[in-house]
Amino acid sequence: MKFVHLADLHLGKRVNEFSMIEDQKFILLKILNIIDEEKPDAIIIAGDVYDKSNPSIEAVELFGKLLSDIASRKIETFIISGNHDSAERLSFASDIIDNVGIHISRAYNGEVKPFELKDKFGSVNVYMLPFVKPAHVRAAFPDEEITSYNDAVSVAVKNMNISADKRNILVTHQFVTGAKTCDSEEISVGGSDNIDAAVFDCFDYVALGHIHSPQHITKQTVRYAGSPLKYSFSEANHKKSVTIVEMEEKGKAEIRTVPLIPKYDMIEIKGSYETLMSKAFYESLNLEDYYHITLTDEEDILDAISRLRTVYHKIMKLDYDNVRTRTNSVIDADKSIEELLPIDLVNELYEKQNGKPLDENQLSYVNEQIEKVWGCEE
Repeated sequence: MKFVHLADLHLGKRVNEFSMIEDQKFILLKILNIIDEEKPDAIIIAGDVYDKSNPSIEAVELFGKLLSDIASRKIETFIISGNHDSAERLSFASDIIDNVGIHISRAYNGEVKPFELKDKFGSVNVYMLPFVKPAHVRAAFPDEEITSYNDAVSVAVKNMNISADKRNILVTHQFVTGAKTCDSEEISVGGSDNIDAAVFDCFDYVALGHIHSPQHITKQTVRYAGSPLKYSFSEANHKKSVTIVEMEEKGKAEIRTVPLIPKYDMIEIKGSYETLMSKAFYESLNLEDYYHITLTDEEDILDAISRLRTVYHKIMKLDYDNVRTRTNSVIDADKSIEELLPIDLVNELYEKQNGKPLDENQLSYVNEQIEKVWGCEE
């Protein structure tokens, strides 16, 4: 049994106010090419199909096109909702879609029935558990003691009545303890949404969504596919991929990845304004990529982002790294503060923030403003 494991499409995503819809169209086409080459028996999409619970028209149309493309290939497909999705919206018309082999999880109600696939080694049961919170599972099982996410998923799994002698796959969207996270994911403060990987011991493969970096947890068969695109600069060094799983007899599965190369990458560069704007520096770069630029100039560059965009057209983020930004001084009030003149207070504040005192022109300007406010001369 060969299947393709995907997750976290986040269709309709905007990153730093840049729409990713064209990038998503491009990468979905690449994924379809991989599907055509691999010829899998099934496709899994483990949640966060959309970036918002109320997705844009463009995002809905793109997902519709993907479903149509998959349906034309007649491949059994299993899709669950993630924490960014609305389970009810995502599963609209799922009864009809089931008939063409595309199965979308409904909102959790306590009942998770497996879909049975068959190959030469026998049956493979696919269980679809959408993103759940403790409240969702408590509503279905009010007599169970559920105080945490781990309790909730444990109870949900227990009530699936898994057949231990068969090969079982779980598709779910949760944060499993030990996963390496980045800024793109929504993780609860203090790790309150952690799930212990041991909860999934009864499954032969766990197709996870939620974490954007491809990785396995505790063992190879508990795996995050990762997102197909980079959705923040904390993912700049990620190697995106499609996960391919080939399951043979029970207890035996081979897992590999196929790289995904985006149309435009996310790149971080650092240096002085003069250096970054020199042709010798940028002529080897793809200037259509998305950029996070960090300037090292001690003085702010006037209208820096507009000027940089004449070369780097898709700047998403601009920072400075200099004495001022590296200084993290806390300015404490003390008893002598009332004895200081306004100009002295301003000068002390400026020096602690910037590592140097006001120059003559700045002092003159500040004095003028003080005169206007206080109506007196220093």
